Amino acid sequence: MTTAAQRVVDHLLAVARWTYSRSSGPGGQRRDHVETRAELTITAGDLEGLPPHAAERLHSAFGLDRRPLRLRCGTERSRETNRAIVEGRLRARVEAALSPPAPPRRATRPSRAARERRLAAKRIQTVRKRGRGRVDPSAD
Repeated sequence: MTTAAQRVVDHLLAVARWTYSRSSGPGGQRRDHVETRAELTITAGDLEGLPPHAAERLHSAFGLDRRPLRLRCGTERSRETNRAIVEGRLRARVEAALSPPAPPRRATRPSRAARERRLAAKRIQTVRKRGRGRVDPSAD
């Protein structure tokens, strides 16, 4: 992870809101008493203090104009483990949002040799399939 992305993640983890609730899944009776599900909520206001270009990209990538971003995990029995999983998911999303877009695809045409190889393979396949036809008993 780049240092810029790491700084953004650290900022978001510091200002975003963590909530914990009772989780479904494994845990037996303990599950009914302990709040192990971790949820991180990021709003558009949490982007204040970030560089403008990073805040803009995160705002559009996370869709913060429509709703807050909620990352949650309740699969593990430990609150700390669930929190670490959510932090990892946030890191992946920030890294993807801040990475430069892929270059546009350049359309290419197949070369003459590639076209000839394809047509030769089609001819061979045609001959092979013709041989699979029904046998005419009167041909003997």
